[in-house]
Amino acid sequence: MTAGWEWDDSLFAGTARHYRRGRLPYAPGLAGALAEVLNLDGRGRLIDVGCGPGVIALSLAHLFSEIVGVDPDRGMVAEATREAAEQGVAGKARWVRARAEDLPAGLGTFDVATFAQSFHWMDRDLVAVTIKAMLKTGGVLVHISDLKTERETGTGPASGSGTGPGAGTGMRIVGGLPHPAAPCSAIDELVKEYLGPVRRAGRGVLPHGTPGGEAAVLSRAGFSGPRRHVVLGGQPLERTADDLVAGVFSMSFSAPHLFGPRRDAFEADLRRLLREASPSGRFSERQPSTEIFIWRKDPR
Repeated sequence: MTAGWEWDDSLFAGTARHYRRGRLPYAPGLAGALAEVLNLDGRGRLIDVGCGPGVIALSLAHLFSEIVGVDPDRGMVAEATREAAEQGVAGKARWVRARAEDLPAGLGTFDVATFAQSFHWMDRDLVAVTIKAMLKTGGVLVHISDLKTERETGTGPASGSGTGPGAGTGMRIVGGLPHPAAPCSAIDELVKEYLGPVRRAGRGVLPHGTPGGEAAVLSRAGFSGPRRHVVLGGQPLERTADDLVAGVFSMSFSAPHLFGPRRDAFEADLRRLLREASPSGRFSERQPSTEIFIWRKDPR
């Protein structure tokens, strides 16, 4: 993880109940793409590391005989448990409250391990080696994220782009959609007005953001690859002011607890800003594309 910053259990405190509503979904063809590329047929075991409220694990549940989600946040595990029951897959789902650094935790071996925009919060070298040992021969590690080139350039399928479920509030809209774009720069400035200019992360700060370079870490751990796949988005999405408020409170750097006694004042200012941007309370966005990197455990 980033030098000078240490993980603590307040990192995502209070964000779980906002997550599903506030975060943009992954591209709708993600499960089908993984089923095809990995020849998934309803058998095998999946471990989703840093599973949050179970978004990825539950979307892939029909492709495995068992899914295991691991996350250190109590609220995330509770949300995943509730959602699994609602979807009728509680019998094949197991949720473990633990840090990735505490694996293998007696969980056994797996055919597939997924990291959906969670790897950057971990001791990556340690976790990569541990997960490799937990994979069966021929098993795969799948790193999933929004398509970063869309986010950075504002270009992408269907002439639109956006942020992925783990990215910030920097939404971008190309014309032709029925509602205004979210006032992202103004939202970012409002967060900084309340929390300061340096990115907050739990009890610490991340002045330079989270680390990249996953490929070097996974190569050092002995994985082979990667094979890259992009699941195209571009579909128009409609978002409400409530969705955007939830999106802000779903992020680590603007988690509800960080505002302390000023939380209500912040939300009031945020909603006022959104009303000024769109009196109807509706905003347009395009579905982001999803980028997949597949790393294989070397049979040797």
